[in-house]
Amino acid sequence: MACRSLLHALLLMPLLFAVRAHASAPRAFDVISYEVALEPDIQQKRLQGKVTVWFDAVQRVQTLTLDAGELDIASVTQGGRALQFEQTNGRLRITLAEPIPSGAFGNVRIAYSGAPRFGLEFAPERDEVYSVFSTSQWMPSVDAPDERARLHLSLTLPAGLLAAGSGRAKPPRTLADGRIEHRWSSDSALPAYVYGFAAGRYQEATRQHDAIALRFLSVDRTPAQLQTLFARTGDMLDFFAARAGLPYRGESYQQALVKSTIGQEMAGLSLMSEDYGQGVLDDPDDTALMAHEAAHQWWGNRVTCASWEHFWLNEGMANFMTAAYLQHAQGEAAYQAQVQGWRTRLEALRAKGADHALVYANWDAPTGDDRAVVYRKGAYVLHLLRVELGEDAFWRGLRDYTRAYDGRSVTTLDFQHAMEKAAGRSLQPFFQQWVYSADATAR
Repeated sequence: MACRSLLHALLLMPLLFAVRAHASAPRAFDVISYEVALEPDIQQKRLQGKVTVWFDAVQRVQTLTLDAGELDIASVTQGGRALQFEQTNGRLRITLAEPIPSGAFGNVRIAYSGAPRFGLEFAPERDEVYSVFSTSQWMPSVDAPDERARLHLSLTLPAGLLAAGSGRAKPPRTLADGRIEHRWSSDSALPAYVYGFAAGRYQEATRQHDAIALRFLSVDRTPAQLQTLFARTGDMLDFFAARAGLPYRGESYQQALVKSTIGQEMAGLSLMSEDYGQGVLDDPDDTALMAHEAAHQWWGNRVTCASWEHFWLNEGMANFMTAAYLQHAQGEAAYQAQVQGWRTRLEALRAKGADHALVYANWDAPTGDDRAVVYRKGAYVLHLLRVELGEDAFWRGLRDYTRAYDGRSVTTLDFQHAMEKAAGRSLQPFFQQWVYSADATAR
């Protein structure tokens, strides 16, 4: 079946969301940019790094608090002056030398190292390293999805490796010791959880799709195989752009097959496993996972949930748009198979008393059932909303919603209001039954 890899992936997420637990809360500062220099040691599965965090004081700032996972912080400085800091429960609290008044700018420079247990994956036998959730496991940052900042990233690697990263690629530099410094800069502010990179002894294939340079990477697959298994990437980007009412943002889109992952969306880059790549070669219709990650380039990366409690706006939407793409590419039966899968999973949740409203009071310790609610029930509710509104109003509302909130963070109420405007009527009864409540009558 076309969706088997994606459905299997959703069952294998024990750590993914634990690092996304911090709910959005008012912050006294707004991060403007991160300037990050990383030196991963692939064989030792360690990294060293430095990051300069530039921020704007929304209020008077005396203490700067960042997420830092299990990183070892060596020093924090401001203008060359050492600052006091403490680490507790994955948070780094920095006491500034002088308070930053409201409306002023400031920066701190952090030197750190670590051997991440998750967030960064090493495969020494493949000379490979790649990032997965969460970003704060490889660079101190603000994990909250409503915090957007530009990223300037450099990655120093042994010669002979290829690398892909979030942002516009800049010319690599050869260092005196023969290593290569790969560099990227983002053209727009992005939530930190979509920052990322992959590097390894990859084979490479490229293709131009209109104005978008497509690039495919893998250790195991030949360039010819990469062209075959990613043959539909351009069509996916075209479909999502049409439904969003927004062209793909960026000059390139990269897809890499790495040793092992459930699938990872990043800005301008998606990661899938080598096994998934082989699955697509065996069954060319097994494109659901790559479509899901491509959909996130609009829903998740550009229109982002304001806090993880509204996470269904990212993942339920990407799941639904995956099914809509399959309907476009493979026909009505492929779409209805997805719908039936969502309905069956929802019925199973209800049978065990595990159904939940799509909007959570908190997302501190999500279970596998909670993830099924967000991904599967979320997609099913969007299907029901499509039926409720009809084709014209539904797609007009989705397009207007995406365009209105491009580059912004959203709540469920924002989405509801956009769809009500398209429908020309209140949708409160529908949203109360299917979104804000659990155990609605199945249909």
